[in-house]
Amino acid sequence: MGKHATNHATHIVWDWNGTLFHDIDAVIGATNAAFAEIGLAPITLERYRELYCVPIPRFYERLMGRLPTDAEWLVMDEAFHRHYTLQREACALAEGVETLLESWGAAGHSQSILSMYGHEELLPLVRDFGIESHFIRVDGRTGPSGGGKSEHMVRHLAALESARVDPGRTVVIGDAVDDALAARYAGAHAVLYTGGSHSRASLLEAGVPVVDSLAEAVLTAERLPL
Repeated sequence: MGKHATNHATHIVWDWNGTLFHDIDAVIGATNAAFAEIGLAPITLERYRELYCVPIPRFYERLMGRLPTDAEWLVMDEAFHRHYTLQREACALAEGVETLLESWGAAGHSQSILSMYGHEELLPLVRDFGIESHFIRVDGRTGPSGGGKSEHMVRHLAALESARVDPGRTVVIGDAVDDALAARYAGAHAVLYTGGSHSRASLLEAGVPVVDSLAEAVLTAERLPL
């Protein structure tokens, strides 16, 4: 612990949706389309950010006053992904992402992506944006949608052991409280960004640094005392 250089982050695990990929407009549009399928009224971005949580059925419970039935969940989940796939075409990377990824790598650090977006859909998206080469690993969700990230984070970091990624010197950058919970569960650190799914107030409840830009997120990650 006494060496200065070893007290700072050497790896970033980036979240994708709502973090590197600025898709909140598509998420709101797809959510409201899913709600319409079972007769729920649309919600605003502010209300979405105020209530959002995982697992997703619990988020729907906050909106509906009850958990969706299994049949409702299947209808809503299918509708969300169908509409999201259409609306994401109009979305782009968050501001300054390419420069941030390049700078972090140029400093001799590594980075990866762990997303709860489907793995087979995620890989071509990252590739199409021309940023794949910045990451030593890109993992999307395998298995059912709607759950949390903790177990996925443990597997992701375990897969990076051969690349000498130390969880204790890793910072997860994401837009959801679940990113902080997953980081803690896996022995890593977290910085949360307000540009995605959560309000600032709900992010602050996670007890980790909260920032308003990805540039600030990387700067905070660099300066975290680990």
